[in-house]
Amino acid sequence: MTRAEIGIFGGTGLYSMLDDFEEEKIETPYGPPSDLVRVGKLGGRRVAFLPRHGKSHSIPPHLINYRANVWAFKELGVARVVSPSAVGSLAESFEPGHFVVPDQYIDMTRSRRGTFMADPSDPARPPPGELGAPGKVWHVSMAEPFCPQLRACITAEAGSLGLRCHDGGTYVCIEGPRFSTRAESHMFRSWKAHIIGMTMVPECNLAREARMCYSSVSSVTDYDAWTDRPVTAADVVRTLRENSENARKLLAAVVSSMPAERGCGCASAMDAAHF
Repeated sequence: MTRAEIGIFGGTGLYSMLDDFEEEKIETPYGPPSDLVRVGKLGGRRVAFLPRHGKSHSIPPHLINYRANVWAFKELGVARVVSPSAVGSLAESFEPGHFVVPDQYIDMTRSRRGTFMADPSDPARPPPGELGAPGKVWHVSMAEPFCPQLRACITAEAGSLGLRCHDGGTYVCIEGPRFSTRAESHMFRSWKAHIIGMTMVPECNLAREARMCYSSVSSVTDYDAWTDRPVTAADVVRTLRENSENARKLLAAVVSSMPAERGCGCASAMDAAHF
C-alpha cells in the first residue's frame, strides 16, 4: 500500500490539492472511512487526503466515522495530521476570512464514539494487540490537545504568507448538524471561547490515542448566532470559497516546511496513559 507521512482531513475547495495522487480503499475494524483516501505529493512530501464529509459533502458532522478515518491514516503510516475546517467566531476580533490555530477546546458533543478503547456494546473488534483491542484501558492526557510543533509551523507560515492568523484560541465543538441558538452562542462567549465548529472532536482525541501529531487550521466564516444576523449555510459556503485559495497556499507551505523529525511529545503521549 502507498505510504504517507502527513495526513489532511479536508473539505470544500481542497479536493484537488495533491499532485500525482492515487486513491486508496482502506478497510478498518470500524467500517469504511468517509471516502477513498487520496495519496500523493504536496510540497515535496507524501500526503494522504481524506474529505471527512465525503467528496459530495453527504455525511453530517455527527455521523462521520471518525475512528475509521483516523485508523485509515494510521494504516498509511501517517504521523502528523493537519485538519482544516470551517468555524464560526465567538469573538469580534476573529473576523470572517481570518485563520485560527486553536490551543484548547471545549467538547459539547454527545453521541460520538470518542476513543479506540474497546466497548462491549460496540461490534468493532480490532485484532489482538492492536489499539483498542479488548483488555486495554487508558486515560490519555488532553491538557494540551494540539501538537506545539505543528501549531508553530502553521502560524509561522501564515505570517510569511501575510495571512491574518490567530495563534491560540478555544474551540467549542458542538454536536450539530444544527447551528447554535442565540442563548447558546452567548453562553459560549461568556466562557471566553473564541470559535465554534462541529468536527474537531473526537478527531483530535483519536489522533492523540494513535500517537499522531494533530493541529487544526480553522477558517472563520461567520459570527455564529450572537450578532444581529445569525449564520446561515450560505454564509459558510461563500466565505469558504472566497478563502479557499489562501487555505490551499497555507497548507502547501505548512507541509513543505514541516521539520523532518517530530520534536514534540505526541508520539509518547500514550505511554503514561495506562494503569
